[in-house]
Amino acid sequence: MNKPYELDDLDRKILALLMENAKQPYTELAARLFVSGGTIHVRMNKLIAAGIVTGQTLQVDHTQLGYDVTAFLGVYLKSSSEYTPATAYLRGIQEIVSAHYLTGVYSIFLKVVCRDTDHLRKVLARIQQYEGIQRTETFMSLEESINRPVQVLSAEELKELTD
Repeated sequence: MNKPYELDDLDRKILALLMENAKQPYTELAARLFVSGGTIHVRMNKLIAAGIVTGQTLQVDHTQLGYDVTAFLGVYLKSSSEYTPATAYLRGIQEIVSAHYLTGVYSIFLKVVCRDTDHLRKVLARIQQYEGIQRTETFMSLEESINRPVQVLSAEELKELTD
């Protein structure tokens, strides 16, 4: 069995800087961290191989595309055995941007992005069509005030790197 990859200080600094701005060239990271570009490249390959870095995504402001409504849905399933088929069904609804299997009151918690409340009503109807869903509760988001990755450095260490 392979032992898990252990992050060292350089790995954490690379991750912290890329989480601040993923478009930074490796040469720029290398200069800021006083190592070679090759070192950054090798470290990134190791982080990817270890499954710590799992991909690169583009963040888009959905409101600029006309999707002005964000809602969260607590989903009650008829039974826990419905989880796998329900999530397979929900994957087919593109307005669902995240889903979480939970402990507590809800079985699944969804984040849904829609153009307007009429669009949301139609999406809710599609979600509720699945027979394994007992009912849902909807919460409208008025504003997202925090959206960030988990930081791997302390606030002080991050400030030193980004100043």
